[in-house]
Amino acid sequence: MDVFQQLQTLLTDHQISYRLLRHEPAGKSEEVAVIRGTAVSQGAKALVCRVKITSNQRKNVLAVFPADKQADLAAIALAAGGKKASLASQDLARELTGCEIGAIPPFSFNDELSLLVDPSLRERHDEIVFNAGRLDASIIMRTEDYFRLAQPVQAAFVHG
Repeated sequence: MDVFQQLQTLLTDHQISYRLLRHEPAGKSEEVAVIRGTAVSQGAKALVCRVKITSNQRKNVLAVFPADKQADLAAIALAAGGKKASLASQDLARELTGCEIGAIPPFSFNDELSLLVDPSLRERHDEIVFNAGRLDASIIMRTEDYFRLAQPVQAAFVHG
């Protein structure tokens, strides 16, 4: 089952209402917001990060935050209990998420990928929107349903 189907199954199994939007493929937050007819700040952007814990230990983190903000890698490292964070390579991101960069939803279906969410995502809109594992499909759902279902670790790591 691909991520697109996993997401819909997860939401349906938990009786969470959502809207599926099919649209032109787009990877940039600003472009896709226009296509979706939503505010950029409603977008839940997901970055795959590698966090250095010790000299020979790394942790993979899916950092989720409002799409109109910038992620602070040092704050992500700190929140994940590490010293330094960097963006994962395209290949590693694809391996951990099953998605192309730009299509990654704010859910982890991989035990090797920890979910970390900036709490500002919860405070701004009643609904969030995100790519549904594909560049040509998005899901809109209630923000509180997302936090209840995803049960993410929360830490502040955005600026801008």
